[in-house]
Amino acid sequence: MKVVLASSNKHKVQEINDIVKSIGLGVEFVLPPEGFDPEENGTTFEENSYIKAYEAWKLTKTWVLADDSGLCIDALGGKPGIFSARYAETPALRIERVLKELNGIEERKAHFTCAMTLINPQGEVEYKYQGICEGSIIKEARGTNGFGYDPIFLVKDDSRTMAELSEDEKNQISHRSVALRHVLEYLQKITK
Repeated sequence: MKVVLASSNKHKVQEINDIVKSIGLGVEFVLPPEGFDPEENGTTFEENSYIKAYEAWKLTKTWVLADDSGLCIDALGGKPGIFSARYAETPALRIERVLKELNGIEERKAHFTCAMTLINPQGEVEYKYQGICEGSIIKEARGTNGFGYDPIFLVKDDSRTMAELSEDEKNQISHRSVALRHVLEYLQKITK
């Protein structure tokens, strides 16, 4: 079964297909066709996830999965939140901005959130789920794996950042893998 992943992020497609392979489910995620350029003007992860899913469905009229995810830092009132990917021009500058905004703040509790929306070939929301990965923000980047804010995100109950975990370890605990596993369990039930 092929499912369109409403994203232009090749890292995300690879990460999701790796998680699918580790489960052994016969689902392959593919990128949407040319022309996919949704305006993410929602105010929550859930709204943006739906916007992306519905835009991809309009282009393909098939099964579509979209996610919207980001980093939420308690001391910053939930920022960068839905603006995580747009918090600065590059990943390095985004990390620099977060560390600067947290300068002098000791309470650095944070979590990654991933809201997923599955739309069926009729254009209806078939299933949705929100995955969370708890942690905190350290004072300087560590690790070279992963992407985005991974080098400054210290995983709860671990002494390593997300960027210090192996791909397999990250795929066991990440916000995206938590949400994806629920979606895949749902797909397994309905495709039997």
